[in-house]
Amino acid sequence: MAKNDPYAALRIKEFNIFLLVRFALVFGWSMQFIVIEWQVYALTNDKLSLGIIGLCEFLPAFLFAPFAGHIVDKKEKRNLFTLCIALFSLISFGLFWLTSEAIESSWTVNYILYGIYSLVFFGGVLRAFFGPTIFSLIALIVPKKIYPNAATWSSSTWKGANVFGALCGGFLIAWIGVHYTLGIIFSLVMLALILVFGINKKPVLNKKTNESVMDSLKVGLRFVFNDKVILGALTLDMIAVLFGGAVAIFAVFAKDVLDAGPRGFGFLNAALSSGSIITMVATTYLPITKNTGKKLLISVFGFGICMIIFGASKLLWLSLVALFLSGVFDGVSMVIRQTILQLKTPDDMRGRVGAVNSMFVGSSNELGALESGVAAKLFGAPLAVILGGTVTLITVTTMHFKNKSLRELDLTKDIEEHEKDGV
Repeated sequence: MAKNDPYAALRIKEFNIFLLVRFALVFGWSMQFIVIEWQVYALTNDKLSLGIIGLCEFLPAFLFAPFAGHIVDKKEKRNLFTLCIALFSLISFGLFWLTSEAIESSWTVNYILYGIYSLVFFGGVLRAFFGPTIFSLIALIVPKKIYPNAATWSSSTWKGANVFGALCGGFLIAWIGVHYTLGIIFSLVMLALILVFGINKKPVLNKKTNESVMDSLKVGLRFVFNDKVILGALTLDMIAVLFGGAVAIFAVFAKDVLDAGPRGFGFLNAALSSGSIITMVATTYLPITKNTGKKLLISVFGFGICMIIFGASKLLWLSLVALFLSGVFDGVSMVIRQTILQLKTPDDMRGRVGAVNSMFVGSSNELGALESGVAAKLFGAPLAVILGGTVTLITVTTMHFKNKSLRELDLTKDIEEHEKDGV
């Protein structure tokens, strides 16, 4: 096997452009979410209104995902990506317009809220297309033999943009206000729209033009649920996020459990995110293709252990260490999952498989926040996190004994075959 090159994907010009586009979009989307939550709460002073924002984005993203996968497999990916960005720019401009002084002085609060909720809903529809389009486009930009490296850089870019976008969103609200912050977001989206033309059009690999929507959806779902490796990887990620995550109730820990205040709240978020980012970058130097299945199981098991420690901790330093390590394990599992999906998915089904992945991951994020809140209300925040971590451990243990294909997965041969074929 050829010597590992940690910068293999970065030597491809189109992939660098893709990373810039993705960073600008995710950075802007992350800021936009923070800014809109702030604005809506400022208008209503109602916590339920924040839940409505999440619901407006989750429902269309989940419901439209299967249809989006079908369309993505049928269409040229660069142009579809461009269309998604163009429509996203309209949403960003709409939010910028709704927060202007002219609108705030002439519209009632309810009309402004309805406008914001509507744009967030359409953003959720777009999100259903973004996931499978990006997943499909990466595979057409880089050769198969460097999929793992490309998946690592792409995941690192997404995570970094997500984290820094959230941080900058809060800072910019305080510095220049909501309206002008949304103006910066619109500018970022327009920058992404210009950059995306640096990527050439790609061939459409799904030639089944007469296949109906329902038949296409059935084929995609059947493939995922019949492939034990892909299904196992998606299930592990979904359970870990749905039950093991605690981001939604960090504020409770900072205020009531650790007595750390707003600064401690920031440290908790930073510890988790920094662990993920550092690890994802490190995996470019330490490839995860050998004994891939065992590494995935160990990483998710380690994540569950760390969350149990975090839930039981009453010391800020111990909680920070536990969250940092949980971010490390989460970063490894994210890269492994993306690598498995890229290598094991047929080229003509990437849109549909990417859509199913979006449904698993996207739904688990929003529903995980709901689960955390309900469990914290019923059992208290510490016990809720401990129980979630325990469910994660039980899931990993069950997967270890019941899913031999995933347990014994090794992607080394897959990479070597692609290297021999020169693809």
